[in-house]
Amino acid sequence: MTSPHVRTAAGEPAPEGPPAPTRRLESEAVYLAFAGGALGAVYGYVVALIATRLTLADEDPFALWAALGAGVVAAISSTIGYWRARGRPGQEWRRRLPSWKFTVNTVSVVIVHTALAFLAWYGLYRLLALGFIGLPVVPFWSVVLMAVTLGLTTYAVYLSSSNMTTQRMSSLLMAFIVFGTVTAMVTTPDPQWWTYHFSQLGTFDNLSSWVFNGTLIAGGLLVTTFAVYIANDMGELAAAGVLTSARGVRVVPVLFVVMGIMLACVGIFPVDVNMPLHNLSATGMALMFLVLLIAGPALLKGMPRTYFVSSWAFLAATVASVVLFVVGYFSLTAFEIIVFALIFGWIAVFIRFLEASGHPD
Repeated sequence: MTSPHVRTAAGEPAPEGPPAPTRRLESEAVYLAFAGGALGAVYGYVVALIATRLTLADEDPFALWAALGAGVVAAISSTIGYWRARGRPGQEWRRRLPSWKFTVNTVSVVIVHTALAFLAWYGLYRLLALGFIGLPVVPFWSVVLMAVTLGLTTYAVYLSSSNMTTQRMSSLLMAFIVFGTVTAMVTTPDPQWWTYHFSQLGTFDNLSSWVFNGTLIAGGLLVTTFAVYIANDMGELAAAGVLTSARGVRVVPVLFVVMGIMLACVGIFPVDVNMPLHNLSATGMALMFLVLLIAGPALLKGMPRTYFVSSWAFLAATVASVVLFVVGYFSLTAFEIIVFALIFGWIAVFIRFLEASGHPD
């Protein structure tokens, strides 16, 4: 759907932003939240019965039980929300996708919402536990807290998955990567992990490593879904005369798909399992990033000049990081984290400029 008030430089209507929430959508989210809260109350009572000594995060951690419950309702509500939203204004193009591609997109959106819900509530209750050390969670509070946890999760996830746009998916990707890596850092059994390399976080056979590697795998899957949204947005901008490189419309989404596959493979092949494939995957991801930066002027003709200035700044920062690492000023861990941050920071900038390109001043 396009807006009659906003036109591109070619005089054509520009792609419209995300549709405003409707009363029907808000009502559905509230009713689902009630259902999630009721399920949470029952779940909380069952947990209180079977747990030996329920505390926020110590002996029988309520944090883990709550995170698991939140993950389940997040999976259900994101599946319902994303599937129903394919008929909303601005989302009709998803109906034209091949069934396998639509399935992959749905799975990635569900996995990321599920993982985000798990990580968010697990981290929150672990944080609360630092202020209430050893506090037992009696059945009453187990029921209340679980009802609130699952109810809020259902509400937030349903609205998020029902309003999925390229910009929202970019924000979801950033939040997921940050939550996952920080959770892995603070729960790792080795406090000296940073003296080795960033991938050291994925070498322990515990929850910390599963979170770290799982974040990379799910993040890679989300980047491939992200590429489908980018392809649609770039196609609309090309049809409106904003983007003038037909090759860029075809190539840029493919490069994002390869980047997503490489990111997933970094988690699939931890450094202690298969170092050559792990390093090859990490290198491949960085290479796609560099190609997108360097070939940007040819592939993204029509983007604002400021975008290219910012891209060259990202490229300069990457080169500077390489030099500082080679001369020994940066440790391997610092270098990996900086490049990782540059890649996802650039993705956020790229998406914002891509959206702004359809709405010139």
